[in-house]
Amino acid sequence: MRSRFARLAAVLLCLSVAWAVPQLLAKKKENPEVGANEQKRAVHALNRVTFGPRPGDVQQVMAMGVDRWIDLQLHPERISDSEIEARLQPLRTLHMSSKEILEDFPDGQMIRQVADGKRPMPTDPARRAIYQVQVARLEDKQERDKQEKKEQKAAYNPAPAPAAPAAETQAPALAPDANGAKTEAELAAAAAASPDAAPADSNSMNGMSPANGEAASNAGNNEMAMAAPPEPKPAPKLTPEEEAEARRREDRLYADLKIQGLLDLSPDERYKKVLAMSADEQIAFADSLRGGKGQEFVADMNPRQREVLLAMNNPQQVVVEELSQAKLIRAIYSERQLEEVMTDFWFNHFNVFVGKGPVKLLLTNYEQQTIRPRALGKFEDLLVATAKSPAMLFYLDNWLSVGPDSMQALGGPQRPMVRYGPYGRPHVYGPNPNAKRKQNAGLNENYGRELLELHTLSVNGGYSQRDVTEVAKVFTGWTLENPNEGMGFKFDPRKHEPGPKFVLGKRIKPKGMDEGMEVLHMLATSPQTAHFISLKLAQRFVADDPPPALVDRMAKTFEKKKGDIREVLSTMFHSPEFWAETSYRAKVKTPLEFVASAVRATGANVEDAMPLARQLNNMGMPLYGAQPPTGYSMKAETWVSSSALLTRMNFALALTAGKVRGVKVDSIQLEGGPPAPADATVALSTLEAKLLAADVSKQTHDSIVAQIETPVKAAVPDQSNNSAKPKPNASRPPDANLMAGLLLGSPEFQRR
Repeated sequence: MRSRFARLAAVLLCLSVAWAVPQLLAKKKENPEVGANEQKRAVHALNRVTFGPRPGDVQQVMAMGVDRWIDLQLHPERISDSEIEARLQPLRTLHMSSKEILEDFPDGQMIRQVADGKRPMPTDPARRAIYQVQVARLEDKQERDKQEKKEQKAAYNPAPAPAAPAAETQAPALAPDANGAKTEAELAAAAAASPDAAPADSNSMNGMSPANGEAASNAGNNEMAMAAPPEPKPAPKLTPEEEAEARRREDRLYADLKIQGLLDLSPDERYKKVLAMSADEQIAFADSLRGGKGQEFVADMNPRQREVLLAMNNPQQVVVEELSQAKLIRAIYSERQLEEVMTDFWFNHFNVFVGKGPVKLLLTNYEQQTIRPRALGKFEDLLVATAKSPAMLFYLDNWLSVGPDSMQALGGPQRPMVRYGPYGRPHVYGPNPNAKRKQNAGLNENYGRELLELHTLSVNGGYSQRDVTEVAKVFTGWTLENPNEGMGFKFDPRKHEPGPKFVLGKRIKPKGMDEGMEVLHMLATSPQTAHFISLKLAQRFVADDPPPALVDRMAKTFEKKKGDIREVLSTMFHSPEFWAETSYRAKVKTPLEFVASAVRATGANVEDAMPLARQLNNMGMPLYGAQPPTGYSMKAETWVSSSALLTRMNFALALTAGKVRGVKVDSIQLEGGPPAPADATVALSTLEAKLLAADVSKQTHDSIVAQIETPVKAAVPDQSNNSAKPKPNASRPPDANLMAGLLLGSPEFQRR
């Protein structure tokens, strides 16, 4: 088995390094003419408009007509998607508001308020179990931090050593030796403390004393009585942290044993037992659920029960995992594929990072309520919605931005400075510059900069640093209502910078929140924005470096149709550049596109999407995990390397071999059965047609043939010593899993 794995690894490296990297990065020079072949048009459309074709999709698109199918995808409201609703139903957080999510899956701020008595502990048993575990962990951490500070303070300010007794001044104690053994002075002290020891006198030294001082003196000898042997060294005292950790280990062991007993109960009884535990037992139980045991324990429970028990460990992680599962399920199973592709595109364009504060609790609303409904609508509507989104306000810190001359910054009502002109007319120049400002007030330019650079005009959009500052002033006061309760957007006039602003050479009159709406409209209708958005769309659907003529035509449609995204896409889909032979299988898939397309191509049944999400972590593209506002790159250079392609190949082989937990592939059906083909060549041809529409290079085909035709060394008895010797030239039955995995990991499948 090991030798076979070694041979397989060699094939993977050959495919990935020797040929895949240069071919993936190079432009295709010899491609079939897409326009002359309706099947290839269908394959191309499915590769670009969806997350990849499923078995039978090519035939369905051809039967409907490629152009008609694309038009239907541009209008997702006409497509029934009932299967998706059924698959998403168990993911309860998808149907909750941000406020409900925060109450059921509290963040650190909410837990601190409960711990401090500012909020009551929930009375509902399920919520209470979640909260009291988190409160106990917080209090434990606070106690450890307090003890650590105390120890650090003691180390910096050691207590003075106690004065030595007078009797000991003549014989100072010796320091312990390097091995920690007791010193001679310690031995003497131990001897003196022994009930059998003679009283020590002033002549006692070096741990020994005369048995009888007078007799020794008269006899003139040197015999001395040895001191009593040292007492056993007491066990070292544990620090409070070590004691707490020991208790936690015991609690986890106890909880592990309890889990084994609970697994024998029905899901409802098991759930009730956990809720009936004491607080200490629930804490130990929650700790014991970490790792694989948690999934095993909740596997057969209903969605509510499963969420509660997993949330006892990490409440917010439950929210993120359910949203991640929903994203993958939609990408794999939704019939409204273009809507899913565009939702992913716009989330990446208006990126927010899951690791930024409470953003993880706002992500569900951001993707489902802010982006998805507007993915094929007007760009300006999408721009305004993201500007008001709590997730965006948190991520780019605009909710904290305060105008330098605002009422909040000045600590009171505005007092404008008035000067009089030559005709005695008063002119209001804004607040008095000599007014005392609060130290905490500050203008935050994060959103203003990203709005211009990433959301609209682009980095080369012709704006200056002054424009960034002025835009930041415009959006002061765009903040959150009750941010600790998951509430929505509000405009706070006390934070808003008064006076006129100047953006891109235009004077913005003072009018509160409407200043922001005016700037968003100005940016959404700018020719630079039209070009930048068209360029990014063409990069996603056509090429890493799309033809300038195509981008220009798309930009003209953007301006003419007032930012109608559907119209811009239609212009692109009906362009000759989109259908050019150089575009066919020329775009390298991102990890998300690769994983989703591999599952779709095999027709796999996904029962648990989280293992797929973890595979994306391994490939360097964790869902919602892009930290910079730029999001993830769509270009090949980011994702193509020998190690990256090997990781993809390993995933492909694990997927088809049934080693990705929660995902099942029917290999017999995939290779055209039942019954499965007996001939490996026939099986390979069937798989090439199903997975890649037979678009497989000779080099890839020959590499796989060489692998599947490698003789298997079968073990046969050796008559001389009854041991087994390998017998060469044994035939190998067709391994559909291996062939399918190699095809999914091939350079051809890496491109769309």
